[in-house]
Amino acid sequence: MHPHFRTIIEPFRIKTVEPIQFTTWEQRADIIKAAGYNLFLVRAENVLIDLLTDSGTGAMSSFQWAGMMQGDESYAGARSFYKFEAAAQRITGFKHIIPTHQGRAAERILFGNVCKPGYVVPNNTHFDTTRANVECQGAQALDLPCAEAHQPALIAPFKGNMDVDALAHILQTVPRDQVPVVMLTVTNNSGGGQPVSMANIRAVSQVCHAHGVPFFLDACRFAENAFFIKQREPGYADKTALEIAQEMFSYADGCTMSAKKDGMANIGGFLALHDDDLAQRCKNTLILTEGFPTYGGLAGYDLEAIAVGLEEVLHEDYLRYRLRSIAYLGEKLDAAGVPFMKPTGGHALYLDAAAMLPHIPASHYPAQALAVALYQEGGIRSVEIGSVMFGRVHADGSEEPAALELVRLAFPRRVYTQSHVDYVAEVVTYVARLKDNLRGYRISWQPPQLRHFSAQFEPLR
Repeated sequence: MHPHFRTIIEPFRIKTVEPIQFTTWEQRADIIKAAGYNLFLVRAENVLIDLLTDSGTGAMSSFQWAGMMQGDESYAGARSFYKFEAAAQRITGFKHIIPTHQGRAAERILFGNVCKPGYVVPNNTHFDTTRANVECQGAQALDLPCAEAHQPALIAPFKGNMDVDALAHILQTVPRDQVPVVMLTVTNNSGGGQPVSMANIRAVSQVCHAHGVPFFLDACRFAENAFFIKQREPGYADKTALEIAQEMFSYADGCTMSAKKDGMANIGGFLALHDDDLAQRCKNTLILTEGFPTYGGLAGYDLEAIAVGLEEVLHEDYLRYRLRSIAYLGEKLDAAGVPFMKPTGGHALYLDAAAMLPHIPASHYPAQALAVALYQEGGIRSVEIGSVMFGRVHADGSEEPAALELVRLAFPRRVYTQSHVDYVAEVVTYVARLKDNLRGYRISWQPPQLRHFSAQFEPLR
């Protein structure tokens, strides 16, 4: 970029467009009611701006589509697998690359092979499927975020960090054989999309290895985390995103990866690790539940798309644009006095529903109320990351609220333009002006696990 030009433009041209459908306020009122006030149950065709997730919702490049035409659909030993494997190994350095149909499959295979009832898996903050896959094995998913993580208004460069002292205490007090692995999520999705510093990755690695505990990264947004390190951590400004990512992985013993995020693909993921014995056990589970180890539940053309996406995601013009898009929305909302998790994350902006709606207690799900209002008023679909997603339901039916009440606006990669972001800012600002009129919700039905995906709600009056 020329030093006199400040605008960071989209680093791509648009060759194909998809129409989006406009709806009226009255239509959306009927739609959201019919969906039980759960945005997961709203048909995508009835959403104007879809910020529910950045997982698998991005636009693939012409190089990815071209690569898909070369997909080798052989059941065993497909050429596409070896291209995918080489791309993943170039970045991670791990010996074994095990493909899966998405990240949660990698989590299920890993935790199914290392966890038992009573075990403890520390993390900076587990996201929803990670926590569920740990708990499904009868183990405890333990969150150890840094102190800054629970202060949405505080501006700090690496609020995704793990509390290293707390981790050391856990590893000193819990028997070694009951901590099968320590995870570190980069970036920290549950904590507002906040990055983890290289110093923190290194320190967590040192503590784990001093106690003989394997250290894994939840690496689905590794490239965004790497670019935050480049921008914010001393000593990394002159390193490439690839070099930073390679250093991040060098401190770990393995990783889980959803290629639907920083793999830039619409489906796919992988489990990567060095340990030969664990890799063999995981491959055995893969064969039983996903597919042969050279396709892992994916078509050959998906493996081709991921191989290209893993290279494209580290292009620094793209990463600069990606992070700047979220920061641009944050600047607009900050000017309007709208509270959100600061600083902005790499893939999403997280509205602070607790600060915006103090009259709605956590037991009435303020973040859910805000998410519904954004759809009702402007057709924007977001996702609640608060007490619906992370509240703890006890055996007696009582609930322990989540530490934060956030609404995530997650931007698909290479999909929306600046005018879309401007519209989102207008809608959020408008809803913020209506805040005193918003009311909470009660859950009328819920499943036993991952309730936010399918629960039914009723508005309180």
